[in-house]
Amino acid sequence: MNYLAKPIANPVVVLREEFDDWAVLFNPDTADAVGINPVGVTVWKQMDGTRSIEDIVSVVQSNFEDVPEAVHEEIVAFVQMLEKNGFVGLALKSNI
Repeated sequence: MNYLAKPIANPVVVLREEFDDWAVLFNPDTADAVGINPVGVTVWKQMDGTRSIEDIVSVVQSNFEDVPEAVHEEIVAFVQMLEKNGFVGLALKSNI
């Protein structure tokens, strides 16, 4: 993953938040679904194409206690999984 990239949530994907702060992402184009925990929900909501992975990591660190030192790598892996499955795209930094 290009670390200058800024993840963008696929606009057709539906986020269904459950009562326990967990959620399900559903892609109607592929009929794929994935369950995500409260940290995943926070990450998902930050993926608007304006925030880098580092920005998203900072939001997670600010909003959750006991964040592991490997949070950056875990968020990168999560975004890569979502990208691979069509839930997320990447906005690349333009040199124009």
